[in-house]
Amino acid sequence: MNDALNEAELPPAEAVAQLSKKKGVCALTGVEMARKNLVVLDSLRPTLAEHIRRDFPELEDHSLISIKELARYRTRYVEEILREEHGEYSDLDREVAESIARQETIAENIEDDFEEHRTLGERLSDGLAKFGGSWSFLISFGLVLVVWMAINAIIGEGKAFDPYPFILLNLVLSCIAAIQAPIIMMSQKRQEEKDRLRSSNDYQVNLKAELEIRHLHEKMDHLITRQWQRLAEIQQVQLELLQDQQAIKPKRPKVVVRKAKKKPKPKVEGSSAPPATPEPA
Repeated sequence: MNDALNEAELPPAEAVAQLSKKKGVCALTGVEMARKNLVVLDSLRPTLAEHIRRDFPELEDHSLISIKELARYRTRYVEEILREEHGEYSDLDREVAESIARQETIAENIEDDFEEHRTLGERLSDGLAKFGGSWSFLISFGLVLVVWMAINAIIGEGKAFDPYPFILLNLVLSCIAAIQAPIIMMSQKRQEEKDRLRSSNDYQVNLKAELEIRHLHEKMDHLITRQWQRLAEIQQVQLELLQDQQAIKPKRPKVVVRKAKKKPKPKVEGSSAPPATPEPA
């Protein structure tokens, strides 16, 4: 409300100038939008600016480009870099390029995402595989075997439910081994899938970090070069101003300093010194 009142109080020319500062026109699409959604072409790193000038060679350094178009050209630029270096452009590379253009994070917590999508059978297989590969399983299974054989040996061959040579026990052990092996394989398969997702995410993060560091170096070099050029221009302007001031500065008249004449000393009575002769004027 206050901004509207202030613009109403301004003269027409000043109001138009103030509105032009808040809005701008994209040099690529010709669409008028808010100034905060536009970027000056000269502020971009030289490689990206040259990539944009390939399609629009008439652009000037102070041209404005929308953030949406800039993101699209950033994606194309990263795609060309990856094609030149890797010789191919995979889906992982495409996701990295899009994340750089959107300025989003690509790191993910694979453990939490993977655990949330497990089914009941997968959880059961993981639990059994975890228990089957522990000392608790070995100790408990050994105790069961000892108790089984001890009971059948104490009861005797006539009343034992599994007399020596413990054929039923061998059948149970074979069934346990036959069931345990596929369960462990299912758990290992899921673990391999989790490792594959983790390695692909690490690859994307490392690739994005490498590209961002490269772009940052290019941006810093560009800013340092521009800053040195501006400092040199400012220094040149200061030297020209000093030269102009010295040329315009009026010359001061020379001041002649004259020495004061010494007064003759008065004659003292009773003195044998000859009288002092006055100096000629």
